[in-house]
Amino acid sequence: MTKIKLMFGLLLCFGAVQAQDDITEQANKEAEKALQASTNITYEANDKLTSNDFVTAEADYRRAISKSNKNAAARFNLGNAYYNRESFGEAFGRYKEAGEAAEEKGDKHKAFHNMGNVFMKNKEYEKAVEAYKQALRSNPNDDETRYNLALAKKMLEKQQDEQKNDQNQDDQDKKDQENEDKDKNQDQNNEGGDNEKKDEGEQKEDENKDKGDQGENGDDKPEENQKGDGDEKKEQEKKPNEGDQPQDKKQQPRPNQLSEQQIQNLLEAMQNEEKKVQEKMEARKVRGKKIKNEKDW
Repeated sequence: MTKIKLMFGLLLCFGAVQAQDDITEQANKEAEKALQASTNITYEANDKLTSNDFVTAEADYRRAISKSNKNAAARFNLGNAYYNRESFGEAFGRYKEAGEAAEEKGDKHKAFHNMGNVFMKNKEYEKAVEAYKQALRSNPNDDETRYNLALAKKMLEKQQDEQKNDQNQDDQDKKDQENEDKDKNQDQNNEGGDNEKKDEGEQKEDENKDKGDQGENGDDKPEENQKGDGDEKKEQEKKPNEGDQPQDKKQQPRPNQLSEQQIQNLLEAMQNEEKKVQEKMEARKVRGKKIKNEKDW
């Protein structure tokens, strides 16, 4: 009984394995069939691309890619079509897909080589170096890839030197700007101090000028110090009685200026003098007048 169960179990396992193999074989056949159909469409796309019919070729390549995920050629060729039209971003994406789908080293080599070319176009030299190295791992004997790798290394070194020089220049410019700002602030501080000193000097000069003007006009000095010796007697004669103070200080005489009384006295003296002159002139006219003799007839 036990042997019968064991035999039955073995038959079941064998049947399961056989069924799985059948499924795998069927899947492989379908994959092969899909790859063949995809390859045929790829050929058609290649013909269209050769005839400069990019639009139809692009559509056929996309259709071929959708038919089989193992068709690296369709992806690679579509990448070349994009590359030739300088659509480097789309070209790189297709080259990457081709490298992932490729099963043969030769196909992987071509995909990574062209990825390196895209990096070179974009001046991403460090990535280009890595892509060419990856390509050489699949095909170490490719002279073109080795040449491109050497060129990428040289361009990377030059780029790094330029970046270093640019960084040094930026640092120097930043330092110069900081020094310039520092000098500018120092100049402003010095200018502010000079202005303060200048304002203080001007203020003192104005004060001294005001004092000098006051001394000349007699605004701050007593009147007895402003007058001469001869004016003191006249001032005493003109001194008003107690309580008779001038109502307006502007009427008070200033240095070298006659008072109203002095002006009145001068006018009266001039009038008297003029009157005397006129009297003398009249007297002369009387004495000098000829008398006409009348004749008796």
